[in-house]
Amino acid sequence: MNDVNYIGITSTNWNDVKGTEVAPGIYKRSIWSGEKGKRAVVFEFEAGSKFPGVDAHLTGPEQIFVISGVFNDGENDHNEGSFINNPVGSAHIPQSKVGCIVLTTFPEG
Repeated sequence: MNDVNYIGITSTNWNDVKGTEVAPGIYKRSIWSGEKGKRAVVFEFEAGSKFPGVDAHLTGPEQIFVISGVFNDGENDHNEGSFINNPVGSAHIPQSKVGCIVLTTFPEG
């Protein structure tokens, strides 16, 4: 059986979405949202930018894929191609010394 079903499939090019500055030098581009707060976001960090405070994951995990540059979580550098899973209860301080672009998903909202 080779039934193909494209119902519900969506596609967004993050370059076509206007970025919103969420902190100095950090821009957010929402590229997908689903039920119960599930979503995918592209964040762009300018060189030297740092999230003002602790990013705590109290209600669900956060997953980060580094598209380009070097992302730092407050403890470790994560180079281009890195995947980071931040489980429920974890916390970090997103930042980048050299700048980066990351795809961030919230699979449980």
